[in-house]
Amino acid sequence: MPRSFRTPFRPEHLLRYNHPAMRREEFLEALLSLPRLGDWPRVSPDGQWVAWVWLNVGPAADVWVVPTDGSREPQRLTDTPENTFVVSWTPDSRALIVEEDRGGNERVRLFRVALEGETREPLTEPDPPYFTRGGQLHPNGRWLVYGANYDFSRRQEIEPTWIYRHDLETGERLPLAKPEKGAFVWPQLNLPGTHVLYTRKDRHPAGQQAWLVDIEGREDREILKFGDRAKVEPTWLPDGKRVLFLVETETKERRLGLWDLETEEIRWLVEDPHKAQYIEQAFVPYHSEYVVVVAVREARLRPYLLHVETGEEIALPEVPGNLLPLAPCPGPDSDNWVGVYSSSRQPHEIVRFSLRDVRPEAFQSLSRVWDRTSLRPEDLTPAEDMRWRSSDGLEIQGWLYRARTSPGENPKGTIVYIHGGPTAHSTDSLNPQIQFFSHCGFHVLDPNYRGSTGFGLEFQEKIKEDGWGGREQEDIKAGIEALLARGIAEPYKVGVTGTSYGGYSSWCLITRYPPELVAAAAPVCGMTDLVVDYETTRPDLRPYSEEMLGGSPQEIPEKYYERSPINFVQNIKGKLLIVQGMQDPNVTPENVNAVRQRLDEAGIPYEVLAFEDEGHGIYRPKNLRTLYLRLVEFFEQAFQGEPRHPGKEE
Repeated sequence: MPRSFRTPFRPEHLLRYNHPAMRREEFLEALLSLPRLGDWPRVSPDGQWVAWVWLNVGPAADVWVVPTDGSREPQRLTDTPENTFVVSWTPDSRALIVEEDRGGNERVRLFRVALEGETREPLTEPDPPYFTRGGQLHPNGRWLVYGANYDFSRRQEIEPTWIYRHDLETGERLPLAKPEKGAFVWPQLNLPGTHVLYTRKDRHPAGQQAWLVDIEGREDREILKFGDRAKVEPTWLPDGKRVLFLVETETKERRLGLWDLETEEIRWLVEDPHKAQYIEQAFVPYHSEYVVVVAVREARLRPYLLHVETGEEIALPEVPGNLLPLAPCPGPDSDNWVGVYSSSRQPHEIVRFSLRDVRPEAFQSLSRVWDRTSLRPEDLTPAEDMRWRSSDGLEIQGWLYRARTSPGENPKGTIVYIHGGPTAHSTDSLNPQIQFFSHCGFHVLDPNYRGSTGFGLEFQEKIKEDGWGGREQEDIKAGIEALLARGIAEPYKVGVTGTSYGGYSSWCLITRYPPELVAAAAPVCGMTDLVVDYETTRPDLRPYSEEMLGGSPQEIPEKYYERSPINFVQNIKGKLLIVQGMQDPNVTPENVNAVRQRLDEAGIPYEVLAFEDEGHGIYRPKNLRTLYLRLVEFFEQAFQGEPRHPGKEE
């Protein structure tokens, strides 16, 4: 029977998990058993199924499916010791293409997994010497289309990602398109199987062009020509004859349009630059006449539906947290949709809802997350909207999570959790690491510094005025000062942590500011030397470094030097814990090797926590358990001023 989204509150759980005497290990076990969404769910072409990835329900990430009518329990499709992610549905909606990531090195193997029988058929070779991007099965069931930075004729890894048509019967890999430069390329095959849509960054690292190639590879051409520095994000409409696209023009204005494959005419759907600057994504689901416009304002999701033909808008009412519509449910009632609902006290839940009654209490849960945990919403810390001014007067927003302490007990300190990207943003959503910090008695600030998405294109572009390591670090520092001024934080009791760019920011802050402001830092997979990072990272990420810093290390060596924390480690006065996934192809372990040598030369004490079976970020529950407990212990000791243990922990 369909279940209501709201689960009855059980007081015994509140007493158990909020009681001040409860051991942190108990709460951590409950937190790490809470299913966590690993990627956005995907609805099948026939609208009958939705597939997603769950973390924390096994030793690694696995794929799950459920019917959109909620008639059955969620079904686990994969169960392996390696992280597995959804890539695409097959055109007949009877199987999924998934990728298996061994050890986090991102050199994935593709499989076809059938809904019935749960068979897992390998499609590409194990341990490939290249990075695979995408993977869609042609309607003929024989061809697989994907991108790979590999020249199969010469058996050689290359920088650019080429588009291939892989014949699963003969093994032939026909190159359909050969971009010239490295870039993140995710090819999209239209539903009829006639053309492949993809993007290039051949002409300028700050630009992105839309290209189209036919399935035989005879005609490969650029479409939607807006200039070398313009960014185009194209996606097919379900009819396979039209392309919906979001463009950032060279004058830094966004617009949303529709391009016709037959006439090559453009029709604009959203031209108002003020309105369009808040659009971060747009797509047309199968069996829908509406564009789902993913607009974000002040780090809050504000999506709406836009009719493809008439331009009619359907605004979704604001709800606590965030609701993202995915696709209409099949059947006579077109007002029923599948979506994802979340907040800081609500794990990402796949729900069925009616456009006529968009209220969380009216949602029907499909993924049934609350059935899989003894935690309740009341056990979790809510996110509070906090604002402050940076050094140049720019308003910065962040989320404050207050420490959960017993009456009369003081917070242990404050941890600044810095999101990655930097082209991303933190939302009012459940972050297990932040929740654990709060439960253990720490205030947590999660800042959306300049360069973050979620505040419009103008705010996002501000990070490029200085480049990485510029005023966005002052935004974070100003947030710490605001906490101190408001009596929330105390001097010598503030630490910083984050993954990827959050790790880089942690390095920047500990090397720039005194221990009164930053007493400790725990960078996770963070860049230390931007030259080393540029030279050792995946080739498709180098254009992003060039865009954000204004050039390559050869073109602007001075900026790469001054924005690399490795060159200023002698300034470190606070405590330092370095965390790294040893299979990371994004921010490689070479960053850690280089900085350790400099730290040793400068006589700066530090500790290292390395995970051999992790890549860019720490994801496995067994490793998260180790990481979370070590981070809490590290910050507790740093804020108490306890003497550092001799030597370095490996």
